[in-house]
Amino acid sequence: MSNMAPNAGELLRQWRQRRRLSQLALASEADISQRHLSFLESGRSRPSRDMVMHLGERLEIPLRERNLILTAAGHAPHYPHRGLDAPELSGARRVVEDVLHGHLPHPALAVDRHWTLISANASAQALMANAAPHLLEGDINVLRLSLHPEGLAPRILNLPEWRSHLLTRLDHEIRQSADAKLAALRDEIAAFPFQASTAPARSDPAREGRIAVPLRLKSDAGPLTFLSTTTVFGTATDVTLSEVTIEAFFPADERTAKAMADRPGG
Repeated sequence: MSNMAPNAGELLRQWRQRRRLSQLALASEADISQRHLSFLESGRSRPSRDMVMHLGERLEIPLRERNLILTAAGHAPHYPHRGLDAPELSGARRVVEDVLHGHLPHPALAVDRHWTLISANASAQALMANAAPHLLEGDINVLRLSLHPEGLAPRILNLPEWRSHLLTRLDHEIRQSADAKLAALRDEIAAFPFQASTAPARSDPAREGRIAVPLRLKSDAGPLTFLSTTTVFGTATDVTLSEVTIEAFFPADERTAKAMADRPGG
């Protein structure tokens, strides 16, 4: 029995616990009785299709996982899961490419749920070009490329700070998605060697009043400083599209803006 897949009630309970909600809190938010929710989680009642959808919304369960719960409850999956090259996603692919191209001369890239590169504009490709060839072959993982000692890491001037930012963000994504592959990626990149600062802690005037963690890179034109933004398809009803993220980097100072504008093709 221990090898049996979890039933729908068990899956719903796991997601409720991941969101740190009591049965009473979720029942109140979902406008159902705590008794009904208890019956669903224990398997005494099978959730209807509408109930799975309703609780999935309240718990912010990823679309991929909602399909799994629907299947476990004996219902057909609700959310389509197409490849990015599917004709139905051609409009979304154009949006991604338009955003990446429109962000030039600044770097921007699109990744999937595991941070695998989908597409990158010319500026992002130029920043990645000097990494070790094995990091640029096959499916390119952007986080691995960023923090690997043979990737971008030697060029990141604030590596301990940027590394901490990426790992914290990844921790959040793992909590939200319960994705085992993301957890394995986190363990891998956290083990990469890096030179932590041994200087005593002191006030850093450059950080006072700062609004976000910047990415600071070495370049032939001098230090470049960027602030990053994240864009998702907020109304996606396709599993694949819901997992596409666009990472765009904006110049944080005039020197960076000028250096990017002066680059060939800028």
